[in-house]
Amino acid sequence: MLPHRLKIIPILVAGLSLSLISCFKDVDFGQAKDIELTPDLDVDLLFYQLNENDFLDSETNAYSPVIRDTVRLEFLDDDYIQDGLMYAEFHFRHENSFPNEIKSKIRFLNNNGREQFSVNYTIPAGATDSIAVMDTIHVMEGSNIVKVRRSIQMLVELEMIDGGKDIEGKLDFSSKGLFKFEF
Repeated sequence: MLPHRLKIIPILVAGLSLSLISCFKDVDFGQAKDIELTPDLDVDLLFYQLNENDFLDSETNAYSPVIRDTVRLEFLDDDYIQDGLMYAEFHFRHENSFPNEIKSKIRFLNNNGREQFSVNYTIPAGATDSIAVMDTIHVMEGSNIVKVRRSIQMLVELEMIDGGKDIEGKLDFSSKGLFKFEF
């Protein structure tokens, strides 16, 4: 059996040999400033499911054709993120079983509530046994990316067309954002 010190010597010799064999002659550390990181961030923005009760006023029980909700996009409220944002792709999906068309307005607002840009479309009428699906993609890049950088809130507004108190159905919504950065 080898003494403890003799076991360490082969390890030291192997380590020293590897360090002498390694070569850094083609590495230019001066190029480190030219390195660009381009990470992507895939974010769930908002999900909800509405039914006929959501179109009734909670106090009076009267039918209300318009529903609004605002969410804050906290991840965009960061100088580092804002400066590096180069591309944004928004995915919106509605699944409608109401027998009525629904107008969708998705507005992106700054801190003061001023609209920066919007995505508007009509969700087709559906049925319980035949759900209407609306997929929408909205891309912001180039000079338009400034509008996304200034956006901190997303306001979703839905307006049911020709609805009434006796409507039945549901509306599912999901949204995602793909954000590309350059640092």
